[in-house]
Amino acid sequence: MPTTLTKQQAYWQKVVSDPSLQDLPYKIETNKRGQLVLSPHSNRHSKLQTRLFLLLQEHAPDGLISVEYALATPDGVKVADVVWMSPEREREMEETGDPSTRAPELCIEVMSTSNTAEEMSQKRTLYRDIGAEEVWIVSDDGQIRFFGADERTASQIAPSFPATVDLE
Repeated sequence: MPTTLTKQQAYWQKVVSDPSLQDLPYKIETNKRGQLVLSPHSNRHSKLQTRLFLLLQEHAPDGLISVEYALATPDGVKVADVVWMSPEREREMEETGDPSTRAPELCIEVMSTSNTAEEMSQKRTLYRDIGAEEVWIVSDDGQIRFFGADERTASQIAPSFPATVDLE
């Protein structure tokens, strides 16, 4: 663990420990200026996150799968909907503090009605800039777009992962 937290990490620690923010029905992130950004979740969004988690258990290599994972980026703290990381990457990330300044190998974002394509493109760039090897964007209907340096037809981390998440 680092001996000193960055200004962004110290602020995030205050945010997550603030009792007035504990029971909000929103995903909380920050922007570059440290302002809170709240995003509402639908039940469908939560179901997609759960289904992605379960499918990663089937198709991804051994590693840690987590939901709502906070990452310190150059544009504030962003919270990936689902992530996968190898044991080695998990150790590297823990050394950078909480929230981690190093991304897991895989970050997944589920589109919500409050998201724009531009926002998702920015998040892809931010996650890749801090070390993500792949970023997946999942549309509301369960279609997955896989990105490394460029868009690809399938994941290289979990090659057998389906291109569509079925909620039925």
